[in-house]
Amino acid sequence: MAWKFDNNQPIYIQICNIIKLQIVTGQLQSGDRLPSVRDLAEIAGVNPNTIQRALSDLENQGFVYSRRTSGRFVTDNQELITVTRHTLAQEELSNFVTNMGNLGFKDNEIIPELESFLGGN
Repeated sequence: MAWKFDNNQPIYIQICNIIKLQIVTGQLQSGDRLPSVRDLAEIAGVNPNTIQRALSDLENQGFVYSRRTSGRFVTDNQELITVTRHTLAQEELSNFVTNMGNLGFKDNEIIPELESFLGGN
């Protein structure tokens, strides 16, 4: 089944974000070999050139590395993975606080709402 993309951002960036998320959540482990460009293109339902661009960007950012004739692999750089995980968490928290503010909650009302929600799970 092809991945779903939105029209607000280039597809190659969305693919980068999907693979980054898979890395920081542990779905892809350090040292794991990524599927080939052709296989990823088939999975995502996009042109192989789009996958190639996404993987090149991920390589430039340090999330994956190439081994000649062996393919691309997930980085062993745990610091990069941890920093990225925290950055993504900060972005999610920022969106959450903004959305709560849009619902009319004051900053001092958000934490009790969150604690109530977490306590109910």
